[in-house]
Amino acid sequence: MTRKKKISTAVRKAPSSQRPSRWEAGRDSDTLPLGQYLIRRLYDLGARHIFGIPGDYVLGFYKLLENSPLELVGNTTELAAGYAADAYARIRGIGVACVTYGVGGFSIVNAVACAYAEESPVVVISGAPGLRERGPHQYLHHVVRSFETQREVFRHLTVASAALEDPLTAFREIDRVLFACIRYKRPVYIELPRDVIEATPLYKHCPFPEKPRSDPQALEEAVAEALAMLRQSSRPILLAGVEVHRFELQDLVVQLAEKAQIPITSTLLGKSAIKESHPLYVGVYEAALGRPEVTKFVEDSDCVLALGTYLTDMEMGIYTQKFDESRIILATSESVRIRFHHYQGILLEDFLRALCEQDLPQYDRSLPEARDPIYAPWEAKPDTPITIRRLFQKINSILDDNMVVIADIGDSLFAASDLTIHQKTEFISPAYYTSMGFAVPAAIGVQCANRKLRPLVLVGDGAFQMTGMELSTAVRLGFDPIVVVINNGGYQTERFIMEGKFNDILDWNYHRLPDLLGSGWGFEVKTETDLEKALRAALSNRDTFSLLNVRIPPDDVSPALRRLGRRLQRRV
Repeated sequence: MTRKKKISTAVRKAPSSQRPSRWEAGRDSDTLPLGQYLIRRLYDLGARHIFGIPGDYVLGFYKLLENSPLELVGNTTELAAGYAADAYARIRGIGVACVTYGVGGFSIVNAVACAYAEESPVVVISGAPGLRERGPHQYLHHVVRSFETQREVFRHLTVASAALEDPLTAFREIDRVLFACIRYKRPVYIELPRDVIEATPLYKHCPFPEKPRSDPQALEEAVAEALAMLRQSSRPILLAGVEVHRFELQDLVVQLAEKAQIPITSTLLGKSAIKESHPLYVGVYEAALGRPEVTKFVEDSDCVLALGTYLTDMEMGIYTQKFDESRIILATSESVRIRFHHYQGILLEDFLRALCEQDLPQYDRSLPEARDPIYAPWEAKPDTPITIRRLFQKINSILDDNMVVIADIGDSLFAASDLTIHQKTEFISPAYYTSMGFAVPAAIGVQCANRKLRPLVLVGDGAFQMTGMELSTAVRLGFDPIVVVINNGGYQTERFIMEGKFNDILDWNYHRLPDLLGSGWGFEVKTETDLEKALRAALSNRDTFSLLNVRIPPDDVSPALRRLGRRLQRRV
């Protein structure tokens, strides 16, 4: 006689990715209440997580999220939630942060500014006081000056914004704002009064697809002029920028380069736009701040095909680039500029595809040899104090296809610019906006976006003190980032601009943080032998985070940071 297995009657809550929401259970989008409709549209666009901190003005929407396919990730601060959503967007194509009104909205502002500056498609949802509780003499908590103050602030930091106050237009406003986020790869703002989340559409409403198109005549003329310029060139260079990441154009860029055998360089913000072991890849171009052999090779070119690149001061080595305007083809998502001619209404993808279809010349140009010691084989020298150069040489030796480098600013960024990234879009940094404290929260966003990627976080001690406690979120979620704290006793970039006691910070025992959080592995690194042992252990630790407190002498910095400091010193 076969014994039947006893069936447990205990109810087990399904993971958020498996929970049906009301709309997944069979409701059409044209009958969904406003809050559910917003969730539906975010899900359709690829979001699977939402970052934030609860507050009373947003609790009703949080309850909807809790019962939806989107997973709520609670962060330590709204600023950290914004950075996490930004990094998530850079991996998945859209990120979402949801905060309460006033104290939450204003706390996330700096992260939204970073996302706007660096073209990261982040949706910011802010709860707001209910429409029925607002009055001319009502002084509600978290409100500053007026009920319009917060939306006015975000209007200047986003590509589109909406306050969902009118059921007649609210559903269409959601579509309009989300379309702008995806089209322009910049943050948007949605304000959600707490008493409208159950509002139903006053008329039948379904999402409408909008597909932008290039002006065919402008496209044809721009491609013809670009082709003529390339045919006159004998030493072209392809400069890949941040929009190659954002618009997922990596394969097209490689196709174009391989078809004509054009060498490829990238900007700092565009680093890892293509696989950096590609035989046509030269390195990161940073003008006077970069590796001399790369700078010379790029500036000796007689045609610069800059794709998805914005010529900012950080991208161009504090404007030390030596480009002749008459030899630049600059194509971005906003316009195409060839020499001194400007073309509007052209999509970057269409411009790239059209160029790939042309009969391009074949170039034969020898690439410069890498002379930086970061590429030399690593072997620990016993009892030798660790230096920046040797630290990054070791890091370069351990990178693999499943590791994403997240660099905060300072030497975490500048020394990392020469690391070899094995796959595309596996280097993340606020390289233009340069906001300290980005990297640790970004690691949370990266692992939420793609659990197969393991973050290697490079962060200075000053930046870590701003947002390092976000490692508690990593513990709660079971994530395993490797965090390298470059501990040199203060704000090192500022030291090279202007010395002063204001650059000093308290020396934390960073490696003891696991004792506080009740999880994680901590290592104090003073020598090359310490580094070898710590990284070996960290790579094997897949259960929790690993933190390396790497003690670097205050006067030891990368050549790039030293050059940057001297350059900025003249301005200050």
